[in-house]
Amino acid sequence: MDLINNPYSPGAGVPPPELAGRENILRAAENIIKRVQNGYSAQSLILLGLRGVGKTVLLNRIDQIAETAGCETSIFEADMERRLPQLLTQQLHRLLLKLDRRKRMGDEVQKAFSLLQAFAGIFRVHVGEFQVGVAGPMVTGDLAIDLTDLLVAIGEAAKARNTVAVILVDEVQYIAKDDLGALIMALHRISQRQLPLLFFGAGLPQLAQLAGDAKSYSERLFAYPGVGPLDHDGACRALVEPARREGVEFETEALDIILEETEGYPFFLQVWGSHVWQVAKASPITAADACEASKRAVAALDESFFKVRFERLTERQQHYARAMAEFGNEPANSTAVASLLGMTVKKAAPVRDEVIKKGMAYSPKRGLVAFTVPKFDEFMKRAMPELPSAP
Repeated sequence: MDLINNPYSPGAGVPPPELAGRENILRAAENIIKRVQNGYSAQSLILLGLRGVGKTVLLNRIDQIAETAGCETSIFEADMERRLPQLLTQQLHRLLLKLDRRKRMGDEVQKAFSLLQAFAGIFRVHVGEFQVGVAGPMVTGDLAIDLTDLLVAIGEAAKARNTVAVILVDEVQYIAKDDLGALIMALHRISQRQLPLLFFGAGLPQLAQLAGDAKSYSERLFAYPGVGPLDHDGACRALVEPARREGVEFETEALDIILEETEGYPFFLQVWGSHVWQVAKASPITAADACEASKRAVAALDESFFKVRFERLTERQQHYARAMAEFGNEPANSTAVASLLGMTVKKAAPVRDEVIKKGMAYSPKRGLVAFTVPKFDEFMKRAMPELPSAP
């Protein structure tokens, strides 16, 4: 096999060679963009899913769709260490520069620039060549009010230039609750005014609840399509088509082994595909090739994808995750997890919340907890063969 032409692309947010099984989501995003371009209102989308399902890839593809349609876009990733003003200001500055290049008559863009400068000043954010130390007369210091005024001004500038401004944010669950509430309030006002500004987000499954807690009307403001593992046909396409373009086929048994091991998760399909390409000597790829690739793929994931996440946890958080692993990949009862650790639910609750805050777990419903990383339960059992004893 030609290793240089290995067609598989494992990596964070790296587009797969065959973006299979996501046509409905991409079609929905394209329709939303076209509706707003035609003067109609539309719900923004927030993609929800576990790690490794391709949310970032989809968000980047939506960005490309919007640009191709003639929209002006800004895409970035939220960070739990930074407040929303710091995350947004530089991106909105770039977005306004794009709108300004359209050179239509009117002062809408300059008004938005002035608001952005005042916004940056009151929230102490450095943008480009300006940094204002005091608030201007147009801002109040209340993030919800000031962000609403700023996004409305950007929406009006986009409308005056016959385009749509599109803001895309990955890892939305890391935005602080009050900041998320301010963003939702601003987008609600945009929707009420029917201005051509759209928001597309992506995050872990708990994001829908976080948004609802921040603002109760968020469930009407956004659509929350779930992004899960690929179905059998989509997973087959993701694995078979890239190889076929290189003149390589899979034996049915080899394909079955990889589909069972990866459980249809797009990232894992790329990892297994890359390893089986390295293992196989010739076409067709055999069951023996698939078995050897599985060993190598698991070892590689243990030393990178899983290990990095494991090491972000403190010792007591690792113990909690290990207890969760006893229940497999399915949601575990929080009381049962605490019991395995020899802890009361009350004592275990802070640890559970810490694991959730770090993005390693989520609560699909009250009293349950589940991993956000597929197959992490298997890794935890390899990393910690014995269940930790009660403290």
